Amino acid sequence: MRILVLHRITDKLIRYADGIDHTAHEVSYVGTADRLANLPADLRCTRIERPGTGDAATEVLAAVEGLPKPELVIALSEFDLIAAARVRAALGVAGETEEQILPFRDKVVMKAKAAAAGVRVPHFLPLAAALAADPAELPWKAETVLKPLDGAASENVRVYPTPADALEAVRGHGLPEGTEAAGFEIEEFVSGPIVHVDGLVVNGEPVAVRASRYVNTCLGYAEGLPLGSVQIDPTEELLGWTADCLAAVGITTSLFHLEGIETPNGLVFLEVGARFGGADVVDTFELATGLHMPSRFLQMITAEGVGAPEVRPDDSGSRYGWFVWPGHRLGTETCRISGEERFRTSPLAWRWSQRAEGEPIKTVLSYSDTDVPLAGIVGPADAATLDAFLRDLFASVRVEPQTPEEQSDERDTH
Repeated sequence: MRILVLHRITDKLIRYADGIDHTAHEVSYVGTADRLANLPADLRCTRIERPGTGDAATEVLAAVEGLPKPELVIALSEFDLIAAARVRAALGVAGETEEQILPFRDKVVMKAKAAAAGVRVPHFLPLAAALAADPAELPWKAETVLKPLDGAASENVRVYPTPADALEAVRGHGLPEGTEAAGFEIEEFVSGPIVHVDGLVVNGEPVAVRASRYVNTCLGYAEGLPLGSVQIDPTEELLGWTADCLAAVGITTSLFHLEGIETPNGLVFLEVGARFGGADVVDTFELATGLHMPSRFLQMITAEGVGAPEVRPDDSGSRYGWFVWPGHRLGTETCRISGEERFRTSPLAWRWSQRAEGEPIKTVLSYSDTDVPLAGIVGPADAATLDAFLRDLFASVRVEPQTPEEQSDERDTH
């Protein structure tokens, strides 16, 4: 089979060779030069470079022009799902269409589908519709979230005291450069702990599922606070809700990452994607289940006779969690870390990734442990123990920017 992969996420995370038989299939990877460089040098495949400066689908189609038509087009990054659908349509390749993908990429379509299926969602409106409406007539009056329809990692998300305040801010200060109202929505802010559910769904049936609860929030991370999550014991309510949410948006055979808000009146839908979760969700999932989500999904869609995966029996004492400290709000490319020693040497610290003083960090928002000041995995233990560990960690450790003088002193000592 000829397979075309829109390659964006590192091979270290996907493990392409574990998921696709590169001797049985003709596999081509199309991506930017830096992304293609992270593929193993000995991987039997064709590497096709695209510029990465324009529309992804347009660039992919230009890059593969004149090549044999693929029989399967794969995209694992949420940022490439729509592009892959457009490539399929242009080349006449079977697979998910743009219309089928929109319910798990466009947050307005997503919540409309969920609500129509009877899943509780926050009140919401497309931003353009809200701007044309009388704020006094909106069905909610309290805290309001402004967010991009297809955003990720809470970038360009803002919270305001009321819908009127949100709309006034949009009118007064505008939107982030390069964006427009048609690409945003506003919604009711619902308070409560946030859970995420991750796994694989096969023919509409979730067959490998793990639930976790965030410690802090993705929005807080975007604003500069550390973030983590801990695997929890899934309830029948949570598992049933997961199946309902996936069915509502049409995710039938896929990886999935689902988020919801726990309230006194039950779960409230937040968002869902046909992808695996970020940070160390993949690794903690594998530690708990023995299943590597990305490569197992690739096996399912590229190899004949590969059915639903088997997952080792659940053990409530063998939960895992992850944490990550942001660097994008520090204002410098280097930092100093203090207060971490007793956590780093704890038996609960399964993996610890820490930048040395003077070692550069990324100044853009990232969840990757190679980009940030501090990240890691904790476990195994029960959920309460791991939750307490992360909360103590977040309260005790300090990650601070290095001043130019400190950076100069660091260089002088070397």
